[in-house]
Amino acid sequence: MMQLTFYIITCKLLSDYPFEFKKTIPNCIDSNKSIFRNITEGYSLKSIAEYIRFLDFALASIGEYYTCINSFYKAEQISADTFELLDKLLIKQKNELIQLIKSLQKKLKNGDWQSTFLND
Repeated sequence: MMQLTFYIITCKLLSDYPFEFKKTIPNCIDSNKSIFRNITEGYSLKSIAEYIRFLDFALASIGEYYTCINSFYKAEQISADTFELLDKLLIKQKNELIQLIKSLQKKLKNGDWQSTFLND
C-alpha cells in the first residue's frame, strides 16, 4: 500500500508543471510506477530467485526516480519542501524493499520457499 500512496503523491506534486517539462515529469512518474510494477511482477513468479531479481529491478527504478527528483531540485524546478517529501517517501520505500529482499534471500538460503503454485 505504501507504494500506491507514494505514486499518488508523486503524481499530485509533479503533474501540474509547465509544457517544457511535459517529457521529463512523465519519465519520473513512470520510474515511480516501475517500482511497483517490478515488485508485483516478481511476486507473481513461482521462483524466489526470479522474485528477488525483479525486486532488484525495483531498486534500480528507485535509483532512476531519485535521479529525476534530484535533478528537478538542483535545477530549481521543484521546491525544497517537495524534494524533501519525495525523498523521504523514497527512502522509506527503498528501506522496505531492502528488508524484503533480505528476508527472501534468507528464505532462499534456508530452503524455506515453496516454488510451486498451490494448484500444481
